[in-house]
Amino acid sequence: MISAEALVKRYGSRTAVDSIDFTVEPGQVTGFLGPNGAGKSTTMRMIVGLDRPTSGAVRVNGRSYVRHPAPLHEVGVLLDAKAVNRGRTAFQHLRGIAATHGIGVSRVRQVLELAGLESVAGKRVGGFSLGMGQRLGIAAALLGDPSTVILDEPVNGLDPEGVRWVRTLMRTLAAEGRTVLLSSHLMSEMSQTADRLIVIGRGRILADGAVGDVVGSSASLEDAYLALTAGDVEYHSTLTATAHDEGALR
Repeated sequence: MISAEALVKRYGSRTAVDSIDFTVEPGQVTGFLGPNGAGKSTTMRMIVGLDRPTSGAVRVNGRSYVRHPAPLHEVGVLLDAKAVNRGRTAFQHLRGIAATHGIGVSRVRQVLELAGLESVAGKRVGGFSLGMGQRLGIAAALLGDPSTVILDEPVNGLDPEGVRWVRTLMRTLAAEGRTVLLSSHLMSEMSQTADRLIVIGRGRILADGAVGDVVGSSASLEDAYLALTAGDVEYHSTLTATAHDEGALR
């Protein structure tokens, strides 16, 4: 379980996360939604100890991430699929991570197969496509067979088969009783994958509840999301949802 209490993160005069409280329960997929700059990435970085809260606390399974003696077995995380040594092979990359926790080669091969990368295990990751890099990042997150999984935009760059694989994987992990926190800007995919949603805007929680409750009377999750975040979007286009004719683009 992930729990945040009065969580705040400030960078100088800017407040990125503004006193938020939430709980991510095991046994379900929790979607984490919000516009660019809303505070999602900052929150996820605080969960896994990459950023220190200005105040408040966030815990995974009852303690802060940095206090877990073997964090890979507690939390699997994908925040940036590009954060790899491009000169290493996929196998070498995973083997290096596994070695920090005494995880054996058999598990490395298992997650490579799970991610569909066994045929390219000996290739350097610098030559990987965006989708292959995402698969490698997910494989790394699963190395320690963690009870909690946190993935930021995991379907970015994946083809339809890969998107379905991630969806099925998230549902399977939740069905096994694990805690799953998933961030994505793809509303249609989130509506098929998540059980519960946390929506954040300008560092504050805008909605927290079951998908159906968040959607409410809206026609779709996308409509509900756009209504919730209308006042919290940093960048607005000059086109409106009704500007479909060619004249609107001139």
